[in-house]
Amino acid sequence: MKLLFKLQSLKLLWALKPPNRTFLGHPRLLSSDVHSQYESIRQGKQEIPKYFNFASDVLDKWSEIEKAGKRPPNPAFWWISGKGEEVKWSFEELGFLSRKVANVLTKECGLQKGDRLILILPRIPEWWLVKVACMRAGIVIIPGTSQLSAKDILYRLQASKATCIITTDKLAPAVDSVAPQCQHLKTKLMVSKGSREGWLNFTELYQNQSADHSCIKTSIHDPMIIFFTSGTTGSPKMTQHSQGSLGFRPLLSERYWLDLTASDIIWNTADTGWILTSIASFFDPWVFGACIFVHNLPQTESAVILNTLCRFPIDALVGAPTLFRMLVQSDLSKYKFMNLKYCVSGGEPLNPEVMEQWRSQTGLDIQEVYGQTELGVICSVFKGMKIKPGSMGKAAPLYDVQIIDKNANILPPGQQGEIAVRSKPIRPLGFFSEYLDNPKKTAESERGDFYVTGDRGMMDEEGYFQFIGRDDDIIISSGYRIGPFEVESALIEHPAVVETAVVSSPDPVRGEVVKAFVVLSPTFSSTDLKSLTCDLQDHVKKTTAPYKYPRKVEFVKELPKTVTGKIKRNELRDKEWGRI
Repeated sequence: MKLLFKLQSLKLLWALKPPNRTFLGHPRLLSSDVHSQYESIRQGKQEIPKYFNFASDVLDKWSEIEKAGKRPPNPAFWWISGKGEEVKWSFEELGFLSRKVANVLTKECGLQKGDRLILILPRIPEWWLVKVACMRAGIVIIPGTSQLSAKDILYRLQASKATCIITTDKLAPAVDSVAPQCQHLKTKLMVSKGSREGWLNFTELYQNQSADHSCIKTSIHDPMIIFFTSGTTGSPKMTQHSQGSLGFRPLLSERYWLDLTASDIIWNTADTGWILTSIASFFDPWVFGACIFVHNLPQTESAVILNTLCRFPIDALVGAPTLFRMLVQSDLSKYKFMNLKYCVSGGEPLNPEVMEQWRSQTGLDIQEVYGQTELGVICSVFKGMKIKPGSMGKAAPLYDVQIIDKNANILPPGQQGEIAVRSKPIRPLGFFSEYLDNPKKTAESERGDFYVTGDRGMMDEEGYFQFIGRDDDIIISSGYRIGPFEVESALIEHPAVVETAVVSSPDPVRGEVVKAFVVLSPTFSSTDLKSLTCDLQDHVKKTTAPYKYPRKVEFVKELPKTVTGKIKRNELRDKEWGRI
């Protein structure tokens, strides 16, 4: 435990008084003693602490610092509805309210350590309260997006065997329609001003609860969160993370992608069901005592996002590539951001053209992160690091990222292969525990000494990684291997293209060819489509290798996406090949 406290003290000290920010390519530590301890943990020579709980070991420590007057006056949590409502909590208030919620879950609902709770709420303060409360009580959280259908909810309830669900009055009817088929579901809580038969009113219960609650003792390997993967390549899998993999990893990984201080305010626009929100709107910012800003955002609209950046002192903006593609369609010269200094894109690759448009109009770079539900952040562009268009940065601390072949041999720089992270002999802190109830899939994710991401990429001589595409997205046409991202990047440079997805399409001569699904800019909606198709094809031929141009083009109003905003290329591909 001495090591844990030493790392925590170091972390909190940094957040209050950050060191000089010279990028060294790996964690910046204050002393050689601590650096050697870090290296010992990373190499498996020294064990990590046996017990850890994010609520008590991080959040409550910040509450103590607040009480001592040693933290800037920023709130820990700042929420706006967009309609005039506002909530601000200090760490002390967050602790007080989350203890009340923990008592609701344990005393009113009878939940115990290890029980599973499905949490389907939009971007409202209760989502954060429930999440902290579950950690205090040792309850395993299963986040879900509010866009889930009754069928989606049924699948999650049955697969997870969750005993409790918390959602809104909007989704309560969908839950009721499938609840009789879910034998493990015992308790339903509704966040609402109204009431519904068979449901407990969350708001009323927690407001009347005592705040006297002792945080349960949890092992660093105890399960904490289960994410259902986005399902771009099949049915969603249950990906389980521990107290250590998400809660303790940022204590070791230092400022590897956010580089925040206790004076900073971060806004992440991702949906609450996505791991990015758990990382960028919960664990990593609060490790540094930063303020998490949240906008309810019932709909993601450019004007709302841009006006919010102008009205509030937000330092860091995190979002999916879709967000930035949408924002650059606006005249950004009309907006003056109050305090924005740091922009991060994650979820899938961001086209270099969009990065350049954003930079030219705002003066700000967009720094990419690459990760997965299973491992969190795998690669990132750190602050102060040279940005290479089309690159997703270097390997994140604690991870040895390599490009490997089908036999798990490491490939030299410049060669394409599969992106993999070393998992043996020591499984790094940050890895998911397992795919629950799916040992076959868990085993299949390993090849030799590596966890295989299922993505293809390439590393250059400087250690920068480039994303090529999902392994099953690769198009082989007349013997050429074509990654969809490069073709999509070329297409999106054309002013007529707002968004595009590229997949394989059957061809009697070439086996398969490149097909592009294109969402047009409104200004080109009345253009002759046959002429525009030729224009787009010529544009791709001039921008990248001619053999990569889309021989087929289809114009669509929108692209199919997962609930986390990733384009479902597998669905488009299946339609092309007659599998749907």
